Amino acid sequence: MSTTSRRLDTVGFSTIRKVYEKTNQLRDKGLDIYSLIIGEPDFSTPKVITQTLINSISNNQTHYTSNYGLTELREAIAHKLQSENKILASPNEVLITVGATEAVYVSVTGILNPGDEAIIPQPCWPYYEACCKLAGATPIPIPLRLKNDAFTLSVEDLEKQITPNTRLLVLNSPNNPTGMVLDLDTLKEIAQLAIKYDLTVISDEIYEKIIYDDQTHISIASLPGMSERTITINGFSKAYAMTGWRIGYIHAPIPLLKGFVKLHQYNVTCLPEFTQRAAVVALEQAAPDVKLMRNEFNRRRNLVVHMLSQSKALEIPNPKGAFYLFVNIEKCGMTSNQLAMEILEETGVAVVPGSSFGKYGEGFIRLSYAATDTILKEACNRLVKYVDSKIAIKHD
Repeated sequence: MSTTSRRLDTVGFSTIRKVYEKTNQLRDKGLDIYSLIIGEPDFSTPKVITQTLINSISNNQTHYTSNYGLTELREAIAHKLQSENKILASPNEVLITVGATEAVYVSVTGILNPGDEAIIPQPCWPYYEACCKLAGATPIPIPLRLKNDAFTLSVEDLEKQITPNTRLLVLNSPNNPTGMVLDLDTLKEIAQLAIKYDLTVISDEIYEKIIYDDQTHISIASLPGMSERTITINGFSKAYAMTGWRIGYIHAPIPLLKGFVKLHQYNVTCLPEFTQRAAVVALEQAAPDVKLMRNEFNRRRNLVVHMLSQSKALEIPNPKGAFYLFVNIEKCGMTSNQLAMEILEETGVAVVPGSSFGKYGEGFIRLSYAATDTILKEACNRLVKYVDSKIAIKHD
């Protein structure tokens, strides 16, 4: 009997998707569901982008492009990286991928060998760890620590985990699920360690345009000595409400990119020409739409933080970026998975267990506020009422 490779036994299915499937089952049974699960903007793709795609198809721009991607898009991305991120980028250092997801897969598996170690701050998107395992490498988690109502990365924690086998450090700022944004001082210290120990850094910046308050997004590749050792990953899904379009990109030194394109070409060849042309227009003309969506996310963030802060059972760290709340549930006296499933079954509010984001995510639940006010208000009211009733019962 045929079997799959042993590598596939090292990874499981996403817990987020398991919760998502459970919500569908309950919805099919007639239960009203208020879903705060999926990290997807609820906005439509800006019209200037969709109209470009329609025009492109009408003009028969439906053929293969280079494995690296459409020249015009790579030029536009290089210009964006230079002007916005202060990265000395050229089009020859850019690879267009099937979303940031493929970009992470290509980068992680293209860098790591069996026996290598990759340091991954947690809580984090579980895909990083899965890709390391599929490469035969060992993911080494380090905790993001809650300090002054916000998550931060301790450089001391990072250096303690570096061994002769450490080859890769994965950063995600703004962070999913915590909303953490790394500041300049922290990034400078991380850069010094990367240079000292000759580490390659993957910087996943997919949420860079969704930041709040006085925060500034800084690309670590822009710091001295980092451009030659940093793989910057980004895409169009979050900022431009283009999740279904599946357009991402990698910026990396040419020696690395030449290797990555091999994985890319044997896996997907290239993206559709018409979607890539639409992405060019996204970069050049959709900034006003991005600003409007960011302002709306900020308003929703403030709304949800205010409503959930009324609870005696929950502690609400204030996110500085992305569109998630990572809520402390330790007073509830249950594991994150137990509480999330109970909340779903009893109230119809769907949230993600913090354990989905690694062992350092236990004791939290993640809520996405990429939803309408109607959903957010009802979900928050139900959530607060339910968890506070559990606390009251426990104290009685």
